[in-house]
Amino acid sequence: MKILGIETSCDDTGVAIYDSKKGLLINKIYNQKKINNIYGGIIPELASREHMQAIILLLRKIFKKYNVSQEIDLIAYTAGPGLVGSLLVGATFACTLGLSLNIPVLPVNHMEAHLLSPMLNFKSIKFPFIGLLVSGKHTEIIAAYKFGEYEILGNCLDDAVGEAFDKTAKLLGLTYPGGPELSNLARKGIKNILYFPRPMIHHASLNFSFSGLKTFAAQVIKRCNQSIQEKANIARAFEDAVIDILLIKTKKALKIKKWNRLIIAGGVSANFCLRKKAKDMIQKYFNGEVFFSDLQYCTDNGAMIAQIGYMRAKEANNPQLEILVKPKWSISDLCL
Repeated sequence: MKILGIETSCDDTGVAIYDSKKGLLINKIYNQKKINNIYGGIIPELASREHMQAIILLLRKIFKKYNVSQEIDLIAYTAGPGLVGSLLVGATFACTLGLSLNIPVLPVNHMEAHLLSPMLNFKSIKFPFIGLLVSGKHTEIIAAYKFGEYEILGNCLDDAVGEAFDKTAKLLGLTYPGGPELSNLARKGIKNILYFPRPMIHHASLNFSFSGLKTFAAQVIKRCNQSIQEKANIARAFEDAVIDILLIKTKKALKIKKWNRLIIAGGVSANFCLRKKAKDMIQKYFNGEVFFSDLQYCTDNGAMIAQIGYMRAKEANNPQLEILVKPKWSISDLCL
C-alpha cells in the first residue's frame, strides 16, 4: 500500500510517499524561511499563497517518479490543527486529486503525526508512553495509551516554547526562525553566569508558561552591553531555563503514570541540549528509553502525514472525499 502525504498546516509545504512495506520512498519539503525572515514571522495570508505555488511544484516532482493514478492507494492530508488558510490549500488539493483520480482521501491530525514521527525510524516503539510535543505553536505533555487514544496531561497557558525561542532570538538580533540560531549562540555562552527563572515548575499541574520567561529575557537583553559574549550568555541561560522546565514537567508525568518510555517530537525536539538532557534524565531516573525523530522529520513534513494516513486507514478504514479542516483540532479528540 502506498500513501501520498500532504502537509500544509503552517508555513512548510510537505509532500511524501510512504510504502507500507518499504517505508518512506520520497519526501519533499518547501519552507518559507526567506519570506518569513523579511517580515520577522509568519503572515498567514502570505503563507497560504506560498503553499498554493509550492504544492504544485512538489507534486510535479512526485509525478515524474510515480504514476499517482496507478501506484497511490490513499491520499492523506493535514486537516488540523493549524492556520485555516494553509490547511485549506492542502485539503483542497488532496480532495481534488483524490476525486479526479478516484483515490480515497483521509484527513490526519497534525499533532498525532508529530507524536508518532519517530516511528518512521523506530518501528519497535511500543505503547504506552509519555509524549512531549514542543513546537512553535504547541507545548504539550501527552499520555499515549495506545494508537488513537491520547490524553493531554499538560498544556501551554500562553506562548508555546518554540514561539518563546523565536521571540527571544529576535530580541537578540537573530534571524527568523530564531530557535536554531539561539541554540547555536548558546553554545558559546558561559554556564551559570546568569540565572533565569523557571516558571510553574513547582505548580501542581503539568501546564507550562513561557511568557514571563520571555519578558525576563527582554529586560536582561535591554540592560546588556550588546557584546557577542553577553548575548551568548543570555542565550545559554534562557535555553537552560527552558529545557529545565520541559524536563521537570515531563519527569513528573512519567512518575505519575509509572511509565519509562518517552517520545519528544516537534520542531524544538531538534535541540541538541534537550536531547542530551532528556536521555540522561530517562536513564538516570527511570532506566527507560527516549525516542526522537530524525532531524529531517522534526519540523513539519509530508512523511509523518503519510505514515499516519497508513496507520489510520489500516485501523479505522474510513477514507473519505469531504474537504475537512479543523484549525483547533486537539489530539485528545481523536478516536478510531
